[in-house]
Amino acid sequence: MRQERLRRTEALVLREMDYGEADRILTLLTPGGEVRAIAHGIRRPTSRKVGHLGLFYRAEVMLARGRDLDTITQAEALEEFEDIRSDLLRFTYACYVGELADRFAQQQEESDLLYKLVVTTLRRLGEQPRLRIWVRYFEMRLLSLSGYQPEMFSCVNCRAAICPETNFFSLEQGGLLCNRCGQGQSGARAVSVNAQKVMRYMQSHGPDEVRRLRITDTTHGEIESLLHSYLEYTLESELKSVAFLHRLRRELREAERARGGAR
Repeated sequence: MRQERLRRTEALVLREMDYGEADRILTLLTPGGEVRAIAHGIRRPTSRKVGHLGLFYRAEVMLARGRDLDTITQAEALEEFEDIRSDLLRFTYACYVGELADRFAQQQEESDLLYKLVVTTLRRLGEQPRLRIWVRYFEMRLLSLSGYQPEMFSCVNCRAAICPETNFFSLEQGGLLCNRCGQGQSGARAVSVNAQKVMRYMQSHGPDEVRRLRITDTTHGEIESLLHSYLEYTLESELKSVAFLHRLRRELREAERARGGAR
């Protein structure tokens, strides 16, 4: 069946790259899949698309289908996420979320749930004070949507129910090994009871319940490290935004300590 050349859709700008003298190639996440499209003349001040297609903008666009790239013929901004771009830490977390969305989205495959998850997460990153907990929640939901949800309730080896004790996580098998199966297992990493509880809670509860979670820095750091490792194992490559995120947080902590010492 012949595809329509023009189509209208909502889209979220995940990546942008300057092209030629005035054009820009955009990676768009849409409810119908990921699309790469060119916005002709967008870098000219007189372009009608200026102010409608910035990084992490949500917009309604008209796309003309092309062989390699679609062409954006019209665009109207729906949501600009200004609070994200005005704060470096929030923006860096948004870049991490965008990188994961880009890596997991499959071009031209239906991705309505992923689209809604990313948009909702960007809103939380712009509005909420506890950024790390919402990024962890996003990671867990993303893994579930993509079919890679880690098994946290029963041993991936012997299928026994997980007991409240130090157990082990297997990247290769995609979940927890009970204490007995995990002992001496190559590549398995120990996971504390608190980290297991938090991850199970995030899997089985909605955002209203997750909002009330109180997590120590130690437990949060453990979960973050585990999920970063699992995501990179699943994607078979490093996540580029992680190193910058760690460096930025370290510099912000050092600056905060310096301000405290100066008082």
